Amino acid sequence: MAVPDSTRRDLEAGIETDFRRQMSYGDYLCLDQLLSAQRPQSDPPQHDELLFIVQHQTSELWLKLMVHELRSARALLAADDLAPALKRLARVKHIQHTLTDQWSVLATMTPSEYAEIRPFLATSSGFQSAQYREVEFLLGNKDADMVPVHAHDPAARDVLARLLGEPSLYDEFLRHLARTGYAVPADLVERDWSVKHRAHDGLVDLFATVYAAPEEHWGVYETCEELVDLEDNFQEWRFRHLQVVQRTIGHKSGTGGSSGVAFLRRALDLTFFPELYEVRTRIGG
Repeated sequence: MAVPDSTRRDLEAGIETDFRRQMSYGDYLCLDQLLSAQRPQSDPPQHDELLFIVQHQTSELWLKLMVHELRSARALLAADDLAPALKRLARVKHIQHTLTDQWSVLATMTPSEYAEIRPFLATSSGFQSAQYREVEFLLGNKDADMVPVHAHDPAARDVLARLLGEPSLYDEFLRHLARTGYAVPADLVERDWSVKHRAHDGLVDLFATVYAAPEEHWGVYETCEELVDLEDNFQEWRFRHLQVVQRTIGHKSGTGGSSGVAFLRRALDLTFFPELYEVRTRIGG
């Protein structure tokens, strides 16, 4: 009697194997285009350049999904549909964790290895990522000076120009609160959306009321904590980026002309939702 081969898995009878007239996995995902988009520039070729390209291309894919989810969450808040908006934000948090974890892969590139490919990056820099800027604008870090950076790409420039003039995710949350009976200061409900949100004492007062009795304001309370999670995750991503840059190039200037580590360190002082941190000083005080 033959002994079954436990190392073999035969194809089941119903599994599709002929894709001459049917859609395959590769067709659906356009893998011929996706996997041919890694085009190293180094001459002679450097082994680690593929890592650098894949790291940043996959980051851009995750940023694309993050923009998709944040836009949807913003639209749901504008429609006063809080529950699915929170579901979108939960997904964004997982995307953020993935983006932060990716830095550990890039950190395997030593300073010597990066020095071999850096000349071929020319003036390209992650600072020029239009999708990263979309995320910042959606979260509320508006800066009109960032729009002309993308003048070479009219489509990206126009997207950012529109986002600059629209309410951010936080703005729509505040407008949702105002429509549902919370005492949001009037100058936060209608204002010049192209200007970055500034901390407002009246809003701290509102959130202090929410945090004093969370069971009475559970949806708002939960949303506040979700937003704090988003900001914490964003800061963790920024800090991990700074660390990887510092261990790779020290205090050299960046390829795009920035001061490098010093420039990245200043970003750690930026905040999207200042009142949600300030209210913590009030709690129990």
